[in-house]
Amino acid sequence: MNLFDVYPLYNITPVKALDCTITDEKGVEYLDLYGGHGVISIGHTQPDYVAKLKNQLDNIGFYSNAIQNPLQVELAEKLGKLSGLEEYTLFLCSSGAEANENALKLASFHNHKSRVIAFNNSFHGRTSAAVAVTDNKKIVAPINAQQIVTFLPLNNIELVENELKKGDVSSVIIEGIQGVGGLDQGTTKFFQALEKICEAYDVVLILDEVQSGYGRSGKFFAHQHHNIKADIICLAKGMGNGFPIGGILISPKFTASYGLLGTTFGGNHLACAAGIAVLDVIESQKLMDNVNDVYAYFLEAIKQVPEVIQVKGRGLMLGVEFDFDVSDLRKKMITDKHIFTGNANNKNLLRILPPLTIKKEAIDTFIVALKETLKEIQS
Repeated sequence: MNLFDVYPLYNITPVKALDCTITDEKGVEYLDLYGGHGVISIGHTQPDYVAKLKNQLDNIGFYSNAIQNPLQVELAEKLGKLSGLEEYTLFLCSSGAEANENALKLASFHNHKSRVIAFNNSFHGRTSAAVAVTDNKKIVAPINAQQIVTFLPLNNIELVENELKKGDVSSVIIEGIQGVGGLDQGTTKFFQALEKICEAYDVVLILDEVQSGYGRSGKFFAHQHHNIKADIICLAKGMGNGFPIGGILISPKFTASYGLLGTTFGGNHLACAAGIAVLDVIESQKLMDNVNDVYAYFLEAIKQVPEVIQVKGRGLMLGVEFDFDVSDLRKKMITDKHIFTGNANNKNLLRILPPLTIKKEAIDTFIVALKETLKEIQS
């Protein structure tokens, strides 16, 4: 049997990883400035994280949600404390798409409406409703297209309110910072107005923080830079540092009932152990402080590269934009300089999503390699 061929692959086979370094089968070391789509939050094979997972596996790895699991309670308490959202409740699942799917469903249960407002260049996942609110027709199958979705440009509150006035909108879903779409984000004025009109028209405001959450922006959630509160916040990626876990934080306006939401694997013992370890390391190592320090350093360092038009995003969720397609640049950075970066729908953009433990020295390495590679391409 062969694999279903849906991923274009680099000829690199990682076999070991530590913090921000990946080692392949030939012993070649790579600087990881992408974290596997922003998944690696506290560094590859972080010792406390590894120890906690090993210890948990020695005891119990999985059982269903039909029994008591104190690890879920511990995870919820620590997440509430570190995010500053202790009044919210937590539903656990296994991925970002599943988180967004459950958020959209919960919103519809709550106000008995079905239409969703999403934004141009959004990406919310590949499950049924999540892919329907993703602005990429290539990955939306006919069965997904049955969802009623209206796509609007970011930062035009009048267009959003015109749609909400029609009375059939269940939810507005928006990324704290767009990921795949190219690191665009709403302004503070837009986010604050969005919060107000959603409340006024009984529309659920869903913040997709799957990639932008967990300290990556310099605050626990990116929308907290705008001093707003969402009705539902969606989590995954950095939540488990590579172990599949997701969840939604649910504001007190929602009422739970048995059977309303459900999952087989969500909130299992191993996943919760991973989630707790991540939160403990973020707090004990003050990684959000590191994010802000390295972000400020990056913004200064990148000025050495005149070909860069602008840096988009914030914290350690960044897009370095040029006036040309960066596909060849990115490939040469990986194969010749041994540095992983990411791409986006914006073909002129390099995405930077390193572990939150990244040091300033690694930024220096990136800048030198970038300058050298640009010179090689231009010659």
